[in-house]
Amino acid sequence: MGIDLLEVRSGFARVAFTVRDDMLNGYETCHGGFLFALADTAFAYACNSHNRPTVALQCTISYAAPARAGERLTATAQERALGGRTGTYDVEVQRVDGTVLAFFRGTSYRVNAAST
Repeated sequence: MGIDLLEVRSGFARVAFTVRDDMLNGYETCHGGFLFALADTAFAYACNSHNRPTVALQCTISYAAPARAGERLTATAQERALGGRTGTYDVEVQRVDGTVLAFFRGTSYRVNAAST
């Protein structure tokens, strides 16, 4: 999908891609599945930033505005809580101008290395 990893540190990640024509839906806006994938990728990097095998337990997304071909989008994931085997992460997908296009919340689950 052409996702670029821009930054990762403990409990935090930022990724980006540019919307291509083949990512558009019938309304000529970026298909929500691509926005979800971008947010989910940031979430995955953030929750695995502690170097412990971690997977998604649950994720939701709310779309706030459309994206169009040629726009550069960034997803920024921030850890909100981490305890036991689970964590909570918020991700915002934004245009370059700071307009928020989607809000994503993910719950992570730390797995045993032997079960991955």
